[in-house]
Amino acid sequence: MPTPSTSRPPRRRLLTAVLTTVALLATVTVSACGGSAEADGNKGKLRVGYQRFGGLSLVKARGAAPDVEWSLFESGPALTEALKAGSIDIGQVGEAPPVFAAAGKIPFSIIGTSAPIPQGEAVLVKADRGYRSFADLRGKTVALNKGSNVHWLLVRLLEANNMTLKDIQVKYLKPAEGRPAFDNGQIDAWVIWDPYFALAEQPGVQVLADATGLASNREYVLAAPQAVDKRSDEIRAFLQRYREVTDWGIAHPEERASTLAPELKIPQDVTSRALARSAKPLAPVTPAIGDELQAITDTFIALELIPGPVDLRSRVDDRFSAVFQ
Repeated sequence: MPTPSTSRPPRRRLLTAVLTTVALLATVTVSACGGSAEADGNKGKLRVGYQRFGGLSLVKARGAAPDVEWSLFESGPALTEALKAGSIDIGQVGEAPPVFAAAGKIPFSIIGTSAPIPQGEAVLVKADRGYRSFADLRGKTVALNKGSNVHWLLVRLLEANNMTLKDIQVKYLKPAEGRPAFDNGQIDAWVIWDPYFALAEQPGVQVLADATGLASNREYVLAAPQAVDKRSDEIRAFLQRYREVTDWGIAHPEERASTLAPELKIPQDVTSRALARSAKPLAPVTPAIGDELQAITDTFIALELIPGPVDLRSRVDDRFSAVFQ
């Protein structure tokens, strides 16, 4: 007589295998959804790009935003490239990087700015060269970081002295390249911003001109559009901390310098000197800010430094402006 139970274990095993497969598929699906959400910016830490010395450096140094992921960049153009690559959500730059980034079709929104900082960038020369004004640099070699805030200062200085780019020899050098070239006499003038500016203020170095009356030299807060749309609450909370730390620093200059100097890895007296002229309060973006950036953009297009047309006004997003008011 046949044994009635011989066929049941295989069925049970088959059922178990099917259920296991379904469970695994469900796990993979949930995992895939989670990965997609992370790619969309809904999970993980807010990724913040900062430059040495800018207001965000103080936020980092004080540990005021422990829930963000920090990335350090030498200059604004490098930071905007990170926005393009999708490796940061938000960052702070000077006034020319947004112009060059927009010309390069990099997606971003301008969500904050600062009061003008004209004394925070300058043209440095060696005192023994005998230069007395920017006009004396006609035919000379002038170095700067391409696409940074100082690029706009150079343009304005040329205009103010009835000169053009053809009247000087422009050499594009990153800050780490510009300092040794300047120190070794390989260039005649170096257009640079703080804290590199303050670090280079050694005996025998002369400030030929700064941006006073020529350029605002504001800071700008840029954010990836996807982050602005999907992580607005996190961005708003971060900007609030940014604003609070900035205000604290302005009210407590000595403590600010002692906090920031170790983060910058530069002497405290140099930090204090740079901060005294370059630390300014944050400010909301307005239509006037859009007009200011558009004027810079239109000038760069006219000089054929970037391709046009470029609409900077449309990049201004005031949804976070209440934080800065």
